[in-house]
Amino acid sequence: MKRVVCAAVALLLLAGTLPLGSPPAEAASVLKRNLVDLIDLSDRIIVGRVLSVTDGFDVNNVPYTEVTLLVEENIRGGNTGNTYTFRQFGLLAPKEINGMTCLTVSPDGWPKYATEERVVVFLYQPGSITGFQTTVGLFQGKFSIAGGQVRNVTDNLGLFDNIEFEPGLLSESEEKVTSAVQGALPENVFVPMVRRAVDDQWIEEGRMSNEN
Repeated sequence: MKRVVCAAVALLLLAGTLPLGSPPAEAASVLKRNLVDLIDLSDRIIVGRVLSVTDGFDVNNVPYTEVTLLVEENIRGGNTGNTYTFRQFGLLAPKEINGMTCLTVSPDGWPKYATEERVVVFLYQPGSITGFQTTVGLFQGKFSIAGGQVRNVTDNLGLFDNIEFEPGLLSESEEKVTSAVQGALPENVFVPMVRRAVDDQWIEEGRMSNEN
């Protein structure tokens, strides 16, 4: 059986990356993203549980991983119903197509998902050509929730770096959370803070911003 890397498709998509649902620079190297960036660049912010993770090829034979979430809360992006499904570039594992084995799995830096995992995801707008959608900052914008704690793959390293908050904006528990350099964060502080930041337009009104 022939083995192929699906290189032509992968290179074509990675050259433009917007069809993948991520901005150009992040395909080659993952840019550091803090919480301001995650919120500001997201089209959807969802809290939910992973119902299924599958892979395959779309109508153009582009490899994808498909994730379906049972939605607990839509913090941004409007009502999605009880579930939300999105696709990101790459397979879970090599897969046969047209008598050949495609080796194009999701690239390094793309987030990974597991069935029954609870997550908070900050999702880019779907790509204009493929409809693919992934998280802001790739692995930085996907947070796992376990034992009442929230963390991404980097253990939240730099999540609050170089952020300015309006004096008096944060509660005492939020002040404590945002002073952390790294480590798991309490779900009952982090999620409500993100919700308040979106609902009350902290970024749009300049109450939460990146340092100049």
